Amino acid sequence: MSGCPVEATLSVMGGKWKAVILWRLVKGTKRFNELERSISQITRKMLTEQLRELERDNLIIRNVYPEVPPKVEYSLSDYGRTFIPVLQSMAQWGLVHLERTAGR
Repeated sequence: MSGCPVEATLSVMGGKWKAVILWRLVKGTKRFNELERSISQITRKMLTEQLRELERDNLIIRNVYPEVPPKVEYSLSDYGRTFIPVLQSMAQWGLVHLERTAGR
């Protein structure tokens, strides 16, 4: 890494789905199936991979409850919550972009 702060952010958040997953977790804890349903085009395999990477980077917490079938929940970690202002900025920009490009 070159020491570029944008590059550092993208090294953790790169890819199409990580920011979307974190955005879904801003409003609270979600189970795997809830996340899967809320992100219509993500595959189960991709969701699993992205969740593992986010957990590895300490942005989310994975809680497994000893039940049959197992209950697994995901939530933002304290460190992950520090990314909320970035997500909010992305959402604001996205709304403006959607309005500008509507009807193209």
